[in-house]
Amino acid sequence: MTRGRARRALMTSAAMAAAPLAPDAWQAALPRKRRSGARRRGRREAAAGDPEATGEPDLATVLCRLREAREDLLLSDFWSSARETVNSCLTKLQRQLEAPEGTLSEALGHLHLHSSADEADVAQLGSLGQSQLRRTPPLQCVCYGLGSFATCVIARSQLTFLLLFLEECQIPRRCCCVYDPLFSQLETAVLDALGVTVLQENEEGKRAVGTEPTVFYMPHCGTALYNNLLWRNWSVGALARMVIVGNSFRGLQERLLTRILQRNYPYVAKVISGLEELALPETSRYMDVFNDTAIHWFPAHRLSQLSADTWAFREEPDYEDCEGLEIIREEAKGPSGGRV
Repeated sequence: MTRGRARRALMTSAAMAAAPLAPDAWQAALPRKRRSGARRRGRREAAAGDPEATGEPDLATVLCRLREAREDLLLSDFWSSARETVNSCLTKLQRQLEAPEGTLSEALGHLHLHSSADEADVAQLGSLGQSQLRRTPPLQCVCYGLGSFATCVIARSQLTFLLLFLEECQIPRRCCCVYDPLFSQLETAVLDALGVTVLQENEEGKRAVGTEPTVFYMPHCGTALYNNLLWRNWSVGALARMVIVGNSFRGLQERLLTRILQRNYPYVAKVISGLEELALPETSRYMDVFNDTAIHWFPAHRLSQLSADTWAFREEPDYEDCEGLEIIREEAKGPSGGRV
C-alpha cells in the first residue's frame, strides 16, 4: 500500500470512528470497487452539477455511492462548519421551547449537542434528567425536493447531508418524511432501505406542524413551496416550533422585486422581519450543492412584533398569475411526475 493510500485509509477510519454508521443502512452498501480516478471524476461531476451518465444503477450501487458521499462529507471543512451552525440554531430553538408557558419546552429535551455547544447549554440540557429524556417526543423532520439522487451527484450530496443531520440531532429516521415527484421506484426502494418515511401524496408543502417541533429540509426548492409551508403554519405558535433549511429568504428578498415578492409570495415577504437566518458555509467543494442555503428559525419575540394585520391575512396561495412557478401542483402532475 502506498503512503498516500495508507494516509487516506487512516483518515477514513478516524472519521468513521468519530461518527458510527447507522446499523440498518450505511452498512448495507457493498464494498467499494472503483478505479483510482473515480473520486476525482465524481468531484468534477459534482462541480458541474451534471447527472451521472453511467447507466441505470441498482440499489446496492446507490447505497455504495451514498456511503462514499458520506465519507467525503464527513472529511470536509463544510461539514465541520455546518454542524456548528446546526447546533447553534437548534440550541436557540431549544431555549425558546423551554419557555414555562407551554408543554413544548420538553420537545427538544433529547437533542444531542456536541462540543460546539456552550457548557451552559449542555448543563441546561442535563438538568432535565434521564427519565424525562426518555419520555420526550423526538424532533420531526420533513424533506421536500431532493431530486434524482440515484443519478445526480448534487442530489445525492443533499441526501447525505440530511442523513448526517438526522444522526447529529439524534432524530430517528422513522421520524423523517421525504417526498419528491422525481423519485423513481429505485429511489423509493433506497429510501425505504434507509429507514425514512416516503410520502405517497404531493402535499405542495402544505404540512402543518403538530405538537412536536419540526425541521423542514428543502434544498433549492421553488419559492412557492416555502410560501405554502408558511401559509399552512401562519401563527406565532406554529412558526415558533419550526426550522427551515433551504434557500436563503434574505437572498430571495434581494433577487425578487418587492412587488413581485409581496404579490406572489406574500407569506415569505411578511415573515422575513420575524425570522433569524444562519447561512451554511460556502466552500468550493460543495458550492453547487449548498449555495444560497441557510437555516431559518422564528424567534417568538420577533414574531410577536409583527402587526395584527399581518396575522389576519390568511388567504391560501393560488399562483394563478405567477410566471415561472417552480412547483408541481398535485392536480397538474402527469404520469411521469416532476420536481416539487
